[in-house]
Amino acid sequence: MSHARFVHLRNHSAYSLSQGAIRIPDLVALAAESAMPAVGLTDTGNLFGALEFSQYCTGKGVQPIIGCQLALPSRSDKPGAPSEPMVALARNETGLANLQFLSSEGFLKGDPSDPAVLLETLCAHADGLFLLTGGTRGPLFRLLAEGQEDQAMELLRALQGSFGDHMAVELHRHGLPEEAAVEPGMIAAADRLGLPLVATNECFFSKPAMHEAHDALLCIAQGRTMAEQERWRVTPEHWFKTPDAMRALFADLPEACDNTLMIAQRCAVKVSTRPPLLPVCPKVNEGATEEETLRAMSQDGLRLRLERMQADDETRERYEARLEMELGIIAGMGFPGYFLIVADFIQWAKEHDIPVGPGRGSGAGSWWPGH
Repeated sequence: MSHARFVHLRNHSAYSLSQGAIRIPDLVALAAESAMPAVGLTDTGNLFGALEFSQYCTGKGVQPIIGCQLALPSRSDKPGAPSEPMVALARNETGLANLQFLSSEGFLKGDPSDPAVLLETLCAHADGLFLLTGGTRGPLFRLLAEGQEDQAMELLRALQGSFGDHMAVELHRHGLPEEAAVEPGMIAAADRLGLPLVATNECFFSKPAMHEAHDALLCIAQGRTMAEQERWRVTPEHWFKTPDAMRALFADLPEACDNTLMIAQRCAVKVSTRPPLLPVCPKVNEGATEEETLRAMSQDGLRLRLERMQADDETRERYEARLEMELGIIAGMGFPGYFLIVADFIQWAKEHDIPVGPGRGSGAGSWWPGH
């Protein structure tokens, strides 16, 4: 079966919180229906949907492209200017690890409501990533729109110095007058440094009919009304267009559409499930395993409770049988260390007169004799 000659690389799912309106199953289904061999997920600042996306793509026979819309702090002179997005796509496992680091860094070191990473941090973690320059909202576009060509070239050279040939200048055609005005400068800048062009459509919703509902979503997120003009909004063209529609839109630059397939071929990694990485409890009885320590603590705690209750033999047998069943389940799931660590928290809290219960869903407090 022949595949489409265009791949959507820029897609915001519902995990682009209060921005995207495409559910991941729908995103993958749209790609499959369009015969796209691959499709990208580039949520704003996070990788929350990466595992779900990988699993749905695998089920539909579509190659997942794991990405993230990262942002650089704005260098604009305008007060209150928002951060400026760029997009990083994972090419391999190393890139995926760097993408996870950069996403976390944005929340840890930046404003959680508008996470951003420094240019130096982005460049230092370029290994295994493919970079898109951010299109209409990116820093390259803004610099060229403001006539700062020297600064724009300086930015591109810095990025090329770290990403090499694993980057492309991103072009958008959402019908905005400024896009048409700045595009020649974008193309010229790419030509000067020998960088490829790539056509993307930043997709926030699946169909044109969803534009008004999506605009209402943006208003809710910003605490604004739809009648207000001075707010962030997207155009009716920010939908998941068909490959034929994108080819027609960029008919004068077919190589920009061809390059979406080239990038897809370079980005062959997906997120896989793995067993839980549970911590090892440092407080284990000498010469005993975690399970043996847990059993000893549990049995001691139950014995003290039954003594307080002055329980008869029948009650003792019933509770002891129940304890053995619970311990068998915990051991079978590999969770003894987890319960020991939670029990340690609870014991410390009680010793310091801090009110604490057994914890929702956790029986760790049940084995503390002082409970």
